[in-house]
Amino acid sequence: MNDEQVGRRSASSGAVDPGSAWQPGDLTDEMISSDHWSDDLVASSGIPVVDVPFVSVGGGMGSFALADMLRVAGLPASSIRVLGTIAKPYETYVYLARNSQIPDNERLRSDSGSVMDNVWGWPGYAVREAFSARSPTEVIAPLFQVATEPILTDYYTPRAGQVYRSVDREIPRIGFDSMLVEGQVRMVRRRINGGYFTILTPPSGTSATKRVAYRSTYVHLAVGYPGLRFLPDLQEYLERTNDYGRVVNAYAPHDHVYEELNRRGGTVMVRGAGIVASRVLQRLMEDVERTGSSTKIVHLFRTYQSGKQGKSLRMRRQTRDGVALQGFNWPKAAWGGQLRDRLENAGDDERKALFDVMGGTTVPNRKLWRKEIATARERGYYTQAVGQVTSMDSAADGTIAVEVSAKDGGQHRFDVDFVIDCTGLVAELTEHRLLNDLLTHGGAGYNLLGRLDVSPSFEVRGAENEPGHLYASGASTLGAYYAGVDSFLGLQYAALRIADDLADKGFCRRIGPVRSVRQWIRWASGKAVD
Repeated sequence: MNDEQVGRRSASSGAVDPGSAWQPGDLTDEMISSDHWSDDLVASSGIPVVDVPFVSVGGGMGSFALADMLRVAGLPASSIRVLGTIAKPYETYVYLARNSQIPDNERLRSDSGSVMDNVWGWPGYAVREAFSARSPTEVIAPLFQVATEPILTDYYTPRAGQVYRSVDREIPRIGFDSMLVEGQVRMVRRRINGGYFTILTPPSGTSATKRVAYRSTYVHLAVGYPGLRFLPDLQEYLERTNDYGRVVNAYAPHDHVYEELNRRGGTVMVRGAGIVASRVLQRLMEDVERTGSSTKIVHLFRTYQSGKQGKSLRMRRQTRDGVALQGFNWPKAAWGGQLRDRLENAGDDERKALFDVMGGTTVPNRKLWRKEIATARERGYYTQAVGQVTSMDSAADGTIAVEVSAKDGGQHRFDVDFVIDCTGLVAELTEHRLLNDLLTHGGAGYNLLGRLDVSPSFEVRGAENEPGHLYASGASTLGAYYAGVDSFLGLQYAALRIADDLADKGFCRRIGPVRSVRQWIRWASGKAVD
């Protein structure tokens, strides 16, 4: 398939049973049940077909990272289509970040070199922050911090808004908007003659048919997290009471909780010990100090970390206030050092052991958070509890009665006004419609951590359909050959490996030294890729 074929459409309608609910331009029962589709089968459904060599599904940061890499490698924008429901690559990230109390002016858990708009990683966010500063102190601070981290200072991390603005700068440079097609992707099926059909449901009223089929040689999936996850006891309570106003997930909108606590006080239970729990606690404590409200915070740990975490002398973590301390969600060597190499070259048993050692819930060792917790504990409005929730029910006074079983066998009851669940974001792959279909009909399988099984080049094993190949990046691939898959740098690393693999297959050029220098100069001067 060549570039001249991009945008060519073909469609034909087959006979329709007048008594059936099916209408031309929609999936037929035969298509839904078949693992492989012929061109004639799709044509007979009346679904229009769009031919394009490369399709990326998702439209978020993962799609953006790969589109950026392929454009730098010289692939024309006309050869790429990005299918998704968002207008900007960072929209979903912004939604989750703001809900988990990371507004645009707060700093993320990412380093200076993880620049989403720049495949070379330089200049990093610290240098850019210094260049945009208005005073000598503001110029020196980020440069000093990144030069002395983490010995003399905390790790440097960029502000969320800085990341979003950098992506906005790169969007027109690579022509990302011209690649975007709005709609919901329901499935990707293998084509009998090779390659894939990707089925898009356009927004209502924007298409003459209910579905559109994108016929391509290559497909990339970057669909983010499968969904939100509540702990079983929380899910049982919610299904029984429908009390979604008082029991909330930290990744979902819940500003009403803070507003109500600021207005009349009350008791809130925060469950979890990771980065999001730390952000929620920061918001609650700062609200108490700012408004003087009578809010009480109960921080519930399932496992309280103390001493040094981990058996390996080389990968032990310090702990403080019940949490394990680590600058980023994985050791830095997992992104591009010896741990990355060990993971890629290890067998399943060794990789599983490495993930067990490197993984787990951690938070950065930030001085601000340590100070806030110390102050809140001293003033009596922050307490910690450790144990497993055994029951939740509505109390007579209108609060939520939470029964907790401690490890020593003791039982404790907490009457709280709100519960904020910060225990996790990742649901099962089968809860995502597209991923579930890929597992059922697309030949994909599970890796050792229960996510998509991909190769070191991020190709989904079992889903290949010569000459076509299907790739995936992001959180859905954790447990394969790379640890930091859901980080900015991880998405860029996956994009580089996929682009190199596509170059080996003759689809695009490899980014060599001469082209790399030339394209960096064009990036620095704000000129479009060529």
